[in-house]
Amino acid sequence: MPTPAATPVPKKLSSVPIRDLGLRIEGTPLEEVIHEFLAELEHVSVRRLRPHFYLSTEWGVPFGTVSIAIPFYLARTELTKLHAERHGHVEGAGRADILRYLRHEMGHVVNYAYLLYEQEEWIKLFGSITQPYEEEFRPEPFSRRFVRHLPGWYAQKHPDEDWSETFAVWMTPGRDWRGEYADWPEALAKLEYCDRSMKALGDCTLPVTATELDEDVGELAYSLDSFYGLESPRRAEMPRGLDGALRTIFEDAGTAGERRSASALIRRLENDLMDSVYRWTGHFPERTRALVRFLADRADQLQQAYPAEQEASATVGVTTLVTALAVNYVHRGTYMP
Repeated sequence: MPTPAATPVPKKLSSVPIRDLGLRIEGTPLEEVIHEFLAELEHVSVRRLRPHFYLSTEWGVPFGTVSIAIPFYLARTELTKLHAERHGHVEGAGRADILRYLRHEMGHVVNYAYLLYEQEEWIKLFGSITQPYEEEFRPEPFSRRFVRHLPGWYAQKHPDEDWSETFAVWMTPGRDWRGEYADWPEALAKLEYCDRSMKALGDCTLPVTATELDEDVGELAYSLDSFYGLESPRRAEMPRGLDGALRTIFEDAGTAGERRSASALIRRLENDLMDSVYRWTGHFPERTRALVRFLADRADQLQQAYPAEQEASATVGVTTLVTALAVNYVHRGTYMP
């Protein structure tokens, strides 16, 4: 996704409490997307269970509730752009992406509303919901035991996420999940369980209807500046010994013709690499941003350049290098052996 044009939030807004920004779902494009999502639920015969939507700091469903939290920065365009600039990655970049996240969060709502996680078959297929929930996890790319929905092989994070990803794939309009996962028996078994369960639960009374909210936007006493300043980005020691790799990418491209800055190219690739590398490796976007900026700085220090006519080749080289380093980090906890 291209980098959004910089739209600074006026200082008077960035310094006031978020709760005083007047943020709401009603009357925004979010409301239209939610209506579309509710129509999807009708289409798959989920009629009795209606989630409560509210704005918060991030996507989520408080455990034991039917409330879906939507990031507040999606309620206004300038806040979405500010988030992209400050955080580097937007979870819900456009209508299709918001629907993707809503389907996932609805999986949590269904799980909690019907206490599916207590069922013996659910536990057998997905595991115990009491399993420790860890932010850092090492996915197995393309594992046939899990469906693919959100980026970063998210189903592998925890049994609760595994179920929610399975539900999201099941309810996605026009998706032939039986055909797509025909050769993935374990993932298919989870989808078949989801299909049976949703048909059986269609007219059941809801055991859980709680709508308690977590970090409701109307209660956030800190400002936008504080919100982004309080974030503690994951930091990792940058890999040494990559000068040779950078020289291979750029110096091997030749010296003839118009010369372009290698660091400028690397920086232009930052946002696309953050999204794509996360989707296919599970390497967090903020880590990729730090890695890309480190490589750009090194390219500057090494005074690397490349012929304009070789830009496509240089782009492939940088993309491959960043991806290889990301895979190393995800599986070993370090960029270099």
